Amino acid sequence: MSICAMIVDDEAPARRKLARLLAAHADVSISGEASTGKEAVALLKADRPDVLFLDVQMPGLGGFAVLETLGGMEGVAVVFVTAFDEYAVRAFEVEALDYLLKPVTEARLRKVLDRVREQAAQVAAHSKAPGGYWKRILVRGPRMLQFVDIQRIDWIEADRNYAVLHCGDAEHLVRSTIESFLAGLDPAEFARVNRSTAVNLRRVRELHPWTHGEYRVVLDGGQEFTWSRRYVSGALGRFLP
Repeated sequence: MSICAMIVDDEAPARRKLARLLAAHADVSISGEASTGKEAVALLKADRPDVLFLDVQMPGLGGFAVLETLGGMEGVAVVFVTAFDEYAVRAFEVEALDYLLKPVTEARLRKVLDRVREQAAQVAAHSKAPGGYWKRILVRGPRMLQFVDIQRIDWIEADRNYAVLHCGDAEHLVRSTIESFLAGLDPAEFARVNRSTAVNLRRVRELHPWTHGEYRVVLDGGQEFTWSRRYVSGALGRFLP
């Protein structure tokens, strides 16, 4: 498995150093470089790399503005590279994979590339059903990667840029927003019940009318959640005569 990288930085020395560090990894190739945000937008419209190393502060369009102009970077691991640490929170709010502080070190870059490889492996290993939805996914365990059948998931909990998969007594942490994760699941089998929770519909044991058009959902395992009015319409119709 090879990794295609793109470097965007207005400082030529910084681009050269990062390119040199990346060249030490046999499975990494550089598809392009840009010195301005405008150049980056043009490159990214023509080709999407596996990982984008993106400077935060640049003349004209900065790194965050580049992502806004493109409307997001679905399928691309975004790694912000900057000399300033005050943008870290915002970087993770836009679901960046990582945040590198200059000067970039070989050891720190290696860890980032390991995360890129792991994410690529997860995407490649997700088995799809005929309808295009996942049948099983690859997750990281304490000492190994392991496959989890989708139907083993009882409910899914949002935790910022992670999704926590609750499977009986086991929990698995996946780096994904709940929205992105649900996009890979069959909506006939999983439903979002509130802002931070989705449930396996096969695990729903009881529904109790609540206040303001909401419901209380009880799963087979006894877990209870509020099915908020925002998410009731459509999905709830599968349970009503």
